[in-house]
Amino acid sequence: MKSLITVIGLTLASTIVVAADSSATAAYVGNADQGKSKSVTCAGCHGADGNSAVADYPKLSGQHATYLQSTLKAYRDGSRANAIMAGFAAALSDEDIADLAAYFSAQTPSTGAVEADLVARGQQLYRFGDSAKGISACAACHGPTGAGVASAVFPSLKGQWAAYSETQLKAYRDGQRQHVMMNGVAKNMSDADIKAVASYVGGLQ
Repeated sequence: MKSLITVIGLTLASTIVVAADSSATAAYVGNADQGKSKSVTCAGCHGADGNSAVADYPKLSGQHATYLQSTLKAYRDGSRANAIMAGFAAALSDEDIADLAAYFSAQTPSTGAVEADLVARGQQLYRFGDSAKGISACAACHGPTGAGVASAVFPSLKGQWAAYSETQLKAYRDGQRQHVMMNGVAKNMSDADIKAVASYVGGLQ
């Protein structure tokens, strides 16, 4: 009888520990309402709803929450360098980041337009790449409409400022921004290639 009681006691204790661990490791789900109130400091550059007014600052509206969280954490831990964003991100908790991501991802992005003379080359690179130059198709990861893949943390590109996308592609190509896949994609792209595909994704809706 004593042995049976001991076994039951150990079983109950183990169950309690497992339950406690599960509760402790449960992922926090961002709250968009909280994120809206916390986004006031972001509005100066990115706009109140994440649609920035100028191409110096990327549009955040409609971006996948997974990508926004990953990016903010990268700024916070220094693995992605940006003097302005590092200062803002340093004060953010994981919960703050999740809330902000939930808010901006729920907003509707403004649309852009592709330059007419860049459509053909931009579309070719985006949809099919350029095998002769060793450039992979953007659509392989970001999808035919530029919507990206949230589960894989592939960002949405559609409607993004062309000038911002151009700057980031050049940073990947020149090694100023590190990403194992994007460095490889951009390394063989000329300035003209980058300008064309950046304009093309800016016009995707």
